[in-house]
Amino acid sequence: MRFNSFYPVIMTHDVVGSRAFYTRLFGFQVAFETDWYVSLKAKESRYELALLNPDHPTVPPDFRHKLSGGLILNFEVDDVDSEYERLRTTGLPIHLELRSEDFGQRHFITADPNGVLIDVIKVIPPSAEYATHYDEETLNGMEGDSIG
Repeated sequence: MRFNSFYPVIMTHDVVGSRAFYTRLFGFQVAFETDWYVSLKAKESRYELALLNPDHPTVPPDFRHKLSGGLILNFEVDDVDSEYERLRTTGLPIHLELRSEDFGQRHFITADPNGVLIDVIKVIPPSAEYATHYDEETLNGMEGDSIG
């Protein structure tokens, strides 16, 4: 299978509020909008995110009651420390405080109004122990990063 695009769709009963959250705090722009579906695009990139009311007829009836449980959105950024300070000062709940992990991430976790977890990440070099779990190409790409 060859993909032309790939993006998550968050099912939410509050499409308007979720649109406001992602455009205001994460800089997404509206590409398409109805009262039941919003397509968002990240500025100056090909990254997309969509929001869908689960009561819409395109959602199979047996799945309309299942919302976004078990989903985490990962946003990799250049400066996770600045993003942490920016989002913390908005009053957004921080569910995992900013920290560096031995497996190669400096990150924190917040959540959107639907309870979808958002992990904001800066890739950093892993510890020697975890470095053995990466393929060579990925590990070499991490060498230029440093723990913040």
